[in-house]
Amino acid sequence: MKYYIETYGCQMNKAESSALENLFRERGWAPGEEDESDLVLINTCSVRITAEDRAWGRIAHHAARKRTRPFTLVVTGCMAERLREEMRTAQPAVDYVIGNFQKQAFSDLIDAAGSGGRLEDVPEIPAFSFAPDHGTPGDFRAFVPIMHGCDNFCSYCIVPYVRGREVSRPPGEILAEIDRLEDSGIREITLLGQNVNSYKWTDGEGGALDFPGLLRGISARLSERGRGGIRWIRFLSSHPKDLSDEALDAMTADERYCRHIHLCLQHGSDSILAAMNRRYTAASYLALVDRIRSRMPDISLSTDILVGFPGETEEDLEATLTVMRKVGYSYSFMYHFNPREGTPAARMENRVPDRVKKARLARVIALQKDLTRSRMEERLGSVTEVLVESVSRKRRTELLGRSAGDMMVVFPGSPERVGTFARVLLESIQGNTFRAKEVP
Repeated sequence: MKYYIETYGCQMNKAESSALENLFRERGWAPGEEDESDLVLINTCSVRITAEDRAWGRIAHHAARKRTRPFTLVVTGCMAERLREEMRTAQPAVDYVIGNFQKQAFSDLIDAAGSGGRLEDVPEIPAFSFAPDHGTPGDFRAFVPIMHGCDNFCSYCIVPYVRGREVSRPPGEILAEIDRLEDSGIREITLLGQNVNSYKWTDGEGGALDFPGLLRGISARLSERGRGGIRWIRFLSSHPKDLSDEALDAMTADERYCRHIHLCLQHGSDSILAAMNRRYTAASYLALVDRIRSRMPDISLSTDILVGFPGETEEDLEATLTVMRKVGYSYSFMYHFNPREGTPAARMENRVPDRVKKARLARVIALQKDLTRSRMEERLGSVTEVLVESVSRKRRTELLGRSAGDMMVVFPGSPERVGTFARVLLESIQGNTFRAKEVP
């Protein structure tokens, strides 16, 4: 039996797809191509309408293929949670629509599909259950979820409604998974959560552990094991209101924590931040950036920028551009507002016209291109370490690596180097990628 998985959206979806792959493999299934697989699974995202539109297109594509070749078609993820009944009505060819709180049924579903049967009852379990393992066999990087859900309720965001409230994973489970990942050859892990900074686990007997404590615990565990397999640790995503000085100190104390933080700004105007329910100001955000850089001067920062929120003025946009210039992001994920049904922002008035949103977004993108180029030029002539991710798509004689600061680097090398570390001299810039050569 063969399976095929398509994954859209965030790194959490990628981690959960990896966990599902482990379920298939445990049952003797093998990965296959879409036109030969016995089960096709689409793991969807609902954060932006473009992600949903793409998923609808892929669902229709696979539904049409079922007319000529039978297979089991499964849709899961945040879009499945949000539009479950609509999806069943619009695409009856979909065999299962599995919401985020029905994923515990996947083991039985796979068994049923493998035997040619059908799982009739897919229960919804309010208490979220973490998979034990999220690493893919043979890989050298892995995502490790440490929490699920979100309590922030930013006014534009659908995540709390489709993933539920925050649930922190027991630290013993996290450490045990990291042990297994290191034993399997993983070199880099990324700790995941909708807001990792708000991680807090309690044992019911008065014991508690917060995010800084978890970071210190992971450092201690890896040092105690002394294997040196996992050399880099990252974490996503960081909400500015919860990233504490203690967490920064824990990060500073261990060189395994990559000198890069994705610190979501969303906007630079205090009035828009308040309307977004972000619970920080531009001044407090910039003060946090100062505290980060005072501890780690070599750190790189990236962010998310949301343009065209209801009520946004030209002055608000200028405030965002000002913060961008002051921080000097290495890169940004930039997008304009589109309403998500069920969120408070979807009901807000004073909508910004589409043409204005697009024009403002173009200005943000243009500024970020300049900032990215400036940050890259500062690094020319320096030596940095990269983890080799793949062979270059343009030249088979070159490799693509990523630095601890999340910079992409291309340099000559053989395919056998994929999954290893290399020291490279940054010689030139091509687009958003460095060209380099390996040095001793």
